[in-house]
Amino acid sequence: MDEKNNNIETIRHSLSHVLAAAVLELYPDAKLGIGPAIDNGFYYDFDFAKDLIPEDLPKIEKKMHEIIKKDTMFEKEELDIDSAIKLFSNQPYKVELITDLKSEKEDKVSTYKTGEFIDLCKGPHAANTLELENIAFELDKIAGAYWKGDEKNKMLQRIYALAFGTKDELEKYLEQRKEAKKRDHRKIGKELELFSFHEEGPGMPFWHPKGLLMFDILVDRWRKIQKEHGYREVRLPILLDVELWKRSGHFDHYKDGMFFTENEGKKLALRPMDCPGAILYYQEKLHSYQEMPIRLSELGTVYRKEQSGELHGLMRVQSITQDDAHIFITEEMIEEEIIKVIKIMEEIYQPFDLERKVYLSTRPDDAMGDIKIWQKAENALQSALDKNKIKYNIKEKDGAFYGPKIDIEVKDSLGRSWQTGTIQLDFFMPERFELEYVAKDGNKKRPVMIHRALMGSLERFIGIITEHYAGVFPIWLAPIQVIVLPISDKHVAYAKQVAETFKNKKIRVEIDDRTESIGKKIREAEMQKIPYMLIVGDKEVESKKVSVREYGSGDKGQKEIKYLVEQVSEQD
Repeated sequence: MDEKNNNIETIRHSLSHVLAAAVLELYPDAKLGIGPAIDNGFYYDFDFAKDLIPEDLPKIEKKMHEIIKKDTMFEKEELDIDSAIKLFSNQPYKVELITDLKSEKEDKVSTYKTGEFIDLCKGPHAANTLELENIAFELDKIAGAYWKGDEKNKMLQRIYALAFGTKDELEKYLEQRKEAKKRDHRKIGKELELFSFHEEGPGMPFWHPKGLLMFDILVDRWRKIQKEHGYREVRLPILLDVELWKRSGHFDHYKDGMFFTENEGKKLALRPMDCPGAILYYQEKLHSYQEMPIRLSELGTVYRKEQSGELHGLMRVQSITQDDAHIFITEEMIEEEIIKVIKIMEEIYQPFDLERKVYLSTRPDDAMGDIKIWQKAENALQSALDKNKIKYNIKEKDGAFYGPKIDIEVKDSLGRSWQTGTIQLDFFMPERFELEYVAKDGNKKRPVMIHRALMGSLERFIGIITEHYAGVFPIWLAPIQVIVLPISDKHVAYAKQVAETFKNKKIRVEIDDRTESIGKKIREAEMQKIPYMLIVGDKEVESKKVSVREYGSGDKGQKEIKYLVEQVSEQD
């Protein structure tokens, strides 16, 4: 993190202490949770005797400004565990945190004092409150949050705040958020009749015909690219024996987020990942080095249990469709195959005007396997990126538990970053499952696996591009590319002839032949963000042409049908 970002993070965290101090002055019986800095601001969790309401926030914010103007120092002090417990004896959540530290064999804890207010904290903080005076901040909203994020614990009240270095930055963020609200994929998805969500299937999208059409366009393009690059598609079971997930290591890492069932006394689990199924397929026979790379693609649906409060439209779902692939290679093939995967990634993303960033994610704390193998895998990925002259940043300790990975983040039209694709190098699973192949010298050796999803979750990817384009999709992706609007019933026959011309060229076309006014038909087509609206009346029937309205740029006058078909086809 650069110095500027580190500074604003410190400022935000200091403001969270001022927030807590202000709350205690106004509500002396409040119990304190935690108050970290976050992207764009900070929050603090409280246990109030009576719930706050949004109208309370201006009063708290006013008190914060009063505290800031007092020019009070942030003073650090270290205490032994017992002294800290005594100091925070009237704050049960702080005592619980201190007790947790004690169980971890910590001897001392760090506190910060600001005037009369003292909080348990590692810091760092600003030198004094006056350094916060020119920071643009505002209390944003109140939300519920379980203590320690555990639904078995008490629900606390979380006060969220925004904080930026200048007023202009704050206003820019608020404007961006306002625009993001207008682009919310859940709102657009409903308006364009793409998908919906229902309580009967939480976190599992119901794809409507238009949305499924978009989904299938992405899948068809994905399949074509996989085939061109030598992948063979498989479809593998989604329900597998729990013992398989224990052997793969997924059970230890994901059991709290897995769905389980039983059949004839055998415990089964819906897959949270596709890879163990691909491994069982590989084990069907003994392979030779001459067969490699063995590239298996799968449009795999996985299931991951989420708390209801964590679900968010297509961005956070419980049923996830991955454009997955598992590649089995020899160790000598690693760099070459990784470079090929990166090139496929470029091909997949080419039509979308999404700025991309690449990250190398390294060994996490919960990694499984030999550290030497991890180092070898990380070096191989780094070398592939370097040789391909791809700029990347490092994400320390953010790899999968079985191997390091290359992560792809995209930036949308509002400047927001989203994690999408991933390329993971894995020595661990082949070892765990004792996979083998016959090498050139006739001996049996371990293959290496590459796990690869490029769009990542198709649900999430569609959510991202829906907001990126604000529902105005490029014509090749638009569910309806052309709509024909007859002015009256007597023009319907000609409208059908026009539509047939487009259908013959595989252009997605519909006719609005309802007995409604042409003005209403145009307005509704505009609301559906259909790229081309073709109006046909007496003049068009006589001239054998159509009057064209293009979404976003209005009336284009009369055009010949043949010319328009060519124009749409060129963009498709």
